[in-house]
Amino acid sequence: MAMPVYVYQTFEIKQDKFLEGIENLQAIKKYRNENFDHTIEILAPITGQDHTYALISTYEGLAEMEFQNKKMFNDEEYKKLVSCFFLENILQGSMNTQLYRTMSEKKMD
Repeated sequence: MAMPVYVYQTFEIKQDKFLEGIENLQAIKKYRNENFDHTIEILAPITGQDHTYALISTYEGLAEMEFQNKKMFNDEEYKKLVSCFFLENILQGSMNTQLYRTMSEKKMD
């Protein structure tokens, strides 16, 4: 049984590209949720650095994450969306990606 995998990516949107960055993020979210087999949400800051946003993606497991990533980076439309975002809208070096999965329940005897 596969365990869900969560990919948590934080990044800082350039202040002078804020509106474009938010629009681009929303387009990425919409495209990925409609065209690939995983879910993605945009997380906006409540506290902390004002221009640091996050994406959280949920996959059925590690193998599914790898399969979906391969599909995404073979998709020309997606590559255009994500290239624009990474090259024009976020500060270089600000991206941080972490992977998490849920802990299995301990069986009680």
